[in-house]
Amino acid sequence: MQLSARNQISARVTSIKSGEAIANVHLDANGVSLVASITVEAVQQLGLTEGTNVTAVIKASDVILAIGD
Repeated sequence: MQLSARNQISARVTSIKSGEAIANVHLDANGVSLVASITVEAVQQLGLTEGTNVTAVIKASDVILAIGD
């Protein structure tokens, strides 16, 4: 699959915490921890389990930074 998005990060699923509709998929991207919130249905359709190799595609229109007072 080819995508135009340039923010693609290779990662491995370390755990999946499922709720009723949304699952938090915890990823290890070469020592950097990421969490993707996706539907439980998407987890099932993709066949995600611990250890699955994935590509995280990041799409963000805004990045907000803050510092302490």
